[in-house]
Amino acid sequence: MKKKLALLLALVMVCISVLAGCGGGGGSADKPMVVGYSNFSSKFSPFFSETAYDQDVWTLTQVNLLGLDRLGAIVEKGKTGEDREYNGTNYHYDGPADLTITENKDGTVDYDFDLRDDIKFSDGEPLTADDVIFSMYVLSDPTYDGSSTLYSIPIKGMSEYRAGMASLMSLLYEAGKDNKDFSLWDEETQTKFWTDLETAGTAFAQEIIDYCKENSLGDTAKAAGEAWGFAGLKDDATATDLFWLMAESYGGDFASLSSTETAGSALADLGFNPADYAIGVKTGDSADTITGIQKTGDYGVKVTLTEPDATAIYQLGVTIAPLHYYGEPDKYDYDNNKFGFDKGDLSHVRSVTTEPLGAGPYVFKKFENGVVSFEGNENYYLGAPKTKNVQFLESQDQDKLNGVITGTIDITDPSYSVDTVKAIQAENSNGEVSGDKIITNTVDNLGYGYLGISANCVNVGGEPGSDASKNLRKALATVFSRYRDVTVDSYYGETASVINYPISNTSWAAPQKTDADYAVAFSKDVEGNDIYTSDMDDAAKDEAALNAALGFFEAAGYTVSDGKVTAAPEGAKLDYEVWIPADGAGDHPSFMMLNLASDAFKKIGITLNVKDLANSADLWTGIESEECPMWCAAWGATPDPDMYQVYYSGVKSGKEPGGSNYMYDIADPELDKMILDARTSMDQSYRKTVYKSCLDTIIDWAVEVPVYQRQNAIIYSPERVNADTFTPDVTTYYPWLNEIDKVELN
Repeated sequence: MKKKLALLLALVMVCISVLAGCGGGGGSADKPMVVGYSNFSSKFSPFFSETAYDQDVWTLTQVNLLGLDRLGAIVEKGKTGEDREYNGTNYHYDGPADLTITENKDGTVDYDFDLRDDIKFSDGEPLTADDVIFSMYVLSDPTYDGSSTLYSIPIKGMSEYRAGMASLMSLLYEAGKDNKDFSLWDEETQTKFWTDLETAGTAFAQEIIDYCKENSLGDTAKAAGEAWGFAGLKDDATATDLFWLMAESYGGDFASLSSTETAGSALADLGFNPADYAIGVKTGDSADTITGIQKTGDYGVKVTLTEPDATAIYQLGVTIAPLHYYGEPDKYDYDNNKFGFDKGDLSHVRSVTTEPLGAGPYVFKKFENGVVSFEGNENYYLGAPKTKNVQFLESQDQDKLNGVITGTIDITDPSYSVDTVKAIQAENSNGEVSGDKIITNTVDNLGYGYLGISANCVNVGGEPGSDASKNLRKALATVFSRYRDVTVDSYYGETASVINYPISNTSWAAPQKTDADYAVAFSKDVEGNDIYTSDMDDAAKDEAALNAALGFFEAAGYTVSDGKVTAAPEGAKLDYEVWIPADGAGDHPSFMMLNLASDAFKKIGITLNVKDLANSADLWTGIESEECPMWCAAWGATPDPDMYQVYYSGVKSGKEPGGSNYMYDIADPELDKMILDARTSMDQSYRKTVYKSCLDTIIDWAVEVPVYQRQNAIIYSPERVNADTFTPDVTTYYPWLNEIDKVELN
């Protein structure tokens, strides 16, 4: 889960992002356009990629059923084309299909897709409805464990199709070493599973121990476990003990464990390949088809939902992967319920993970020596790209800007901080961020930074939802909030801003300062009065924040005397810990906020210990195990502001698709009802009103302190890249890669 949280929230957008306008002709240049990227993981699959950088690789090679315009709205008439205005300019959008949505009298909703009949994959094979059907069935398979959550929307027959089957690995792990029931697998398979897993797992954990020794983080399994975020081992624990503790934390998800916690080698490199046990095992009744996914013609597909779902349209914009490449054509027979692979066996789909193929503007050629090489797709349905050769070059973040300056990189995305801005301004003769040497495009990041508070860890009397518990968390949040402005300004300058609601400013549902009921987060005292006045200086604001915090502490049941907290109620404490993944060196946007808050808390008798993590993976482990009461991190977001995955209590355990409420542990029936009401309505104005109420409720629980909305930057050299051909009006929802086929080099 922890490796997927941000990616899961981001992947919906990625899967529908590449929607180019009118394409260029067949012109080409042999000189490659070099794009600076962070490191790749070679999982270049539209089904199984795990990082945003890997996703960009396969994105260049694929087309998607639906796409977004510059405002983040779905383009429903891609086949016929649509013109939409943005920033005073009219833009044309094309795509593979037209979409018609029909709300039926029985409450079901039909999504009819009418595909173009002239699209070919880069190898010349035609793209048809069969490829769409195949792609949807892969994403719906009971053993699918990638980042897409297509299977979570109410498609008719989806639950019946996914029922009665589980992966062999999950079943073996659940049954345990001493299982004597071999009705679903044989004893030899079980013995091999546990033997190979323990051998590889021990070596896997030993690498972590060795890493910790080399970096002075401890020289025992117990110390290494604590440094890595897995506490609880005995003093004489072994590498094997550490591995089983990690396995327990991941609930037997060894694929995620292997890719997230590695100190060097994956489990597969050490003799245990999780993919070998990913095959599905039938455990009960299971439907042969998904009745809500129907082929309506050679170029027609209809998806039927059992009820309205506002988020569905974003999930349905799947990547159209070629059946003949990712699937097994001899296993596809739509009329006989065969969809390109054996149900529960995605081994062939996984086998081509490192080499993507699709109908996108570019053809993947190779990845070697840190360079992903592409060549223009002559069969691209909007016309061959203007620049024939493109290279994605692995680059350290600190080298990206310098690469553009020195000429080794043409386009890249450096971290957009105060120092980056100053360096760009110094390079340009006009002293601006866009000039003769470097041109900068900035957009708000699709996500936001926050401070999280676990309701299960920070409460009074073991009752996370009580008024006393909320007041405790509000006391803490009030002091944290006081120092947001100074820390964001210090770290980001003008490249970020403080936000007051737990939602990205990029969302249409985000409250605006001009709204009548807009409020600064945690700026009211326990009586509901304003904490700050316009004539206060910094010292007065500091004092006002602490006085307000004391009021909340007292309302939470703390003993307050002479301006200090002297005793805590049952279940609460006088000292708390907050974790922050700042590389062990204080390098994090919220680090200053924590230190200033810590100093302030001391004045009123509260101790705040700031734990600076060298390994960011430790944070997620600590949150999952409820060892981390408070933390700093950032959420990724999607074009749709649906809150189900993050705040709905039904996904508290994190076991449902994308469920991450285990982090906050909110259990609020009224909030649950509002979230469900909003996601089942197709009325955006109604949804915005409901989401505002949801945001107010989350603030009232005080489990999340909104901190910052930062900007992302794409920079390029106008000396090498023709600025007239670079994607105009780049936005959060319409990245420059959407029209990479038009970009020319000078």
